[in-house]
Amino acid sequence: MYFVEVILPLSLAKTFTYSVSETEFHYIKTGMRVAVPFGKSKIYTALVIEIHQNKPALYEAKEIHQILDERPIVTPIQIAHWQWIASYYMCAIGDVYRGAMPSALLLESETLISQKTDFFVDTSLLSDDEFLIYEALQQQNSLKVQDIIAILNKKNIFPVIQKLIDKNILILHEEIQESYKPKLVRYIRLHPKYDSNQGLSELLEILKSANKQKEIVMRYFQLSATEKKPITVKKLVEEANSSSAIVKALIEKEIFEDYFLQEDRVNFKGKINEKELELSEAQQNAFVAIKESFIQKEVCLLHGVTSSGKTEIYIKLIEEYLASGKQILYLLPEIALTTQLVGRLRAYFGNKVAVFHSKYNNNERIEVWNQVLQNSEKAQVVIGARSSLFLPFDNLGFIIVDEEHEQTFKQVDPAPRYHARDAAIVLAHSHKAKVLLGSATPSLETYFNATSEKFGLVEVSKRYGNVMMPIIELVDLKDKYFRKKMTGHFSDVLIAEITTALSLGEQVILFQNRRGYSPIVECITCGHVPQCQQCDVSLTYHKHKNQLRCHYCGYTMAKPTNCHACSSIDLTTKGFGTEQIEQELLSIFPSSKIGRMDQDSTRGKFGFEKIIDSFKNREIDILVGTQMLAKGLDFDNVSLVGVMNADNMLYHPDFRAFERSFQMLTQVAGRAGRAEKQGKVIIQTYNPNHNTIQQVANNDYVGMYKEQLYDRQIYKYPPYFRIIKLTLKQRDYDKLKEGAMWLYQVMSQNLNMPVLGPEEPLISRIRNEYIRTIIIKIPQNTSIGATKITIQKMLNSFEAVAQYRAIKVMLNVDFY
Repeated sequence: MYFVEVILPLSLAKTFTYSVSETEFHYIKTGMRVAVPFGKSKIYTALVIEIHQNKPALYEAKEIHQILDERPIVTPIQIAHWQWIASYYMCAIGDVYRGAMPSALLLESETLISQKTDFFVDTSLLSDDEFLIYEALQQQNSLKVQDIIAILNKKNIFPVIQKLIDKNILILHEEIQESYKPKLVRYIRLHPKYDSNQGLSELLEILKSANKQKEIVMRYFQLSATEKKPITVKKLVEEANSSSAIVKALIEKEIFEDYFLQEDRVNFKGKINEKELELSEAQQNAFVAIKESFIQKEVCLLHGVTSSGKTEIYIKLIEEYLASGKQILYLLPEIALTTQLVGRLRAYFGNKVAVFHSKYNNNERIEVWNQVLQNSEKAQVVIGARSSLFLPFDNLGFIIVDEEHEQTFKQVDPAPRYHARDAAIVLAHSHKAKVLLGSATPSLETYFNATSEKFGLVEVSKRYGNVMMPIIELVDLKDKYFRKKMTGHFSDVLIAEITTALSLGEQVILFQNRRGYSPIVECITCGHVPQCQQCDVSLTYHKHKNQLRCHYCGYTMAKPTNCHACSSIDLTTKGFGTEQIEQELLSIFPSSKIGRMDQDSTRGKFGFEKIIDSFKNREIDILVGTQMLAKGLDFDNVSLVGVMNADNMLYHPDFRAFERSFQMLTQVAGRAGRAEKQGKVIIQTYNPNHNTIQQVANNDYVGMYKEQLYDRQIYKYPPYFRIIKLTLKQRDYDKLKEGAMWLYQVMSQNLNMPVLGPEEPLISRIRNEYIRTIIIKIPQNTSIGATKITIQKMLNSFEAVAQYRAIKVMLNVDFY
């Protein structure tokens, strides 16, 4: 008896056993994909994680369907890392597998339906629906389920298909389709019979009257003489200002032949900078200190103020690890950042840099996956967002987590809800690699670990090239509104500064952390605010499309002309987003070019690049944006940064609100004055004496750290306590309330630690599901593993109660 243990790409915590033949048993290796039947008629792509001879006790092992790989495409270290993620973040191993693999490698079956050939059918016995299907199968030999739904124009087609199967007319077969196709490029060459000189004169004789064809042939000779490399059909057609129809005619006449070569989709063209990178004194000291700290510690924090030249230090370190033949992973929080950085790194390392993130399509991702697996030249340095953590590294030596404080490193939905920084540290440990965390405003936990000697700590307090830190000026909005010195949402101070900057030909960045035109539309007569039908939130007004839209579920409606409650036509908008700022700027500075960067304006694969490039090339004077702007972007001509309203982040119901506000404001301020001239930052706020805003103005990270740490200790928050958050969702309000209460009571009785809840969150209904949360705070000295096992047992007993089975429970470990 021979068996394989596999993971399925479904939200299942167990692995499954399938039987294989003896020859398959000796051929299959851990890390290969196999197609396996699961359930009644589905086929999935499963991953082999073990080969053994133990028969499963509870069920009869099915046979595998087919082996999909010739060699393993997942490494043993990866499988161990996935298992760690599943156990630490308390999710199913199937979720991790599905999240980690590029989806084109997870084929699912397409059910094909075809007719039995050797069977006579009496069509008079068929019903109308059955006859339609039978007729369609006379035209083509197989149909997919989707096709039949279209033919019968109804959803429930399975009874009809079942009747035809019972009558012995149809057979079903599942087919798995590999969706990755290599990219082929079509090239052209002269037919061998015209290669000699005699052949050439013959050729010109044939083409005497066909001028257009003759022109293409002449152009082909010119190109092949100058370029000495194969010529693509596309290039030839472009060069000769001709059409592919003429090339086709020449191929039919056997003057040309075409052939195909495989080519990578992502190619770097450009030349490498040969000049050595010169580090400043402060950078050089940091570089040496980091290398020293790596002798004792696996992780080091580089805390350098904004624009202190952290990227150059990274490049120097990457050079050293490349020289020793190791792979390097460079993690970034935002896709917007990769676009700027890839250019900088490719100038040093040329084609050794690969990029991996979700705006790439499936085929491009698989190419990077294979390059990393084969430890190829082209993927020695991988830059990517958090998902690049899952690539099959063969020889990883160094991981950089840039802007490590960013909350986008934490995956929110769907599971696995992992934190890329923490998972990277664990991954590095299994590869015996080193990790460098870089940030101007480190997260409290990281700084706590660094000051308590768990991580190394290196600090750079000067900006690169001794550029001065920007001047930060606070503007009191209460006072400005009272004195009527506001134009729209702009204070007179901000307008004066923008005017000065523009007159000097400098660029301006304005920051408002909310997209859309305005978050609330309200009726002045009765106070009614249009709400989303499926969520508990007001709809945001988007002026550009003249619609109200929910940012949680995507529900939209046209902007109402009158109030839906009292039919009054006096509607007003409250609050403001990036779109409204953009509109106001157009009226205050009509001659300036204004750009906007938020989730609405950066859709599409190259959305970020277009905006960032046009700002860098000075085609845009003022750039308005959300927090995408706050992340490590580097523009040398920006002299002024304006924060439209610093308060909307401070008063978030979240224990991290002050820390996050400090980080966000400091990061935004750091975009100003990165070249010779000292920059200026204007922060508009209703509360200029607030501690956090004062700490931003004085660039006092340590003051903020100590104050927040003191609060965290008193109120039992990280780093002193670990937090697990349970979110319960259900469409039935009463059932959810009862179930949440039951779970809370069981937990508070069995865990001797603070359990808070069940609480209605700020937004207590999303997509028609009501929400309740329970928070468990685990003290530092308690074993987190044992606590998780206890929690899992309680959840299992919760699921065993019949009336609570419909309640969805989501676990989020370290949700912050």
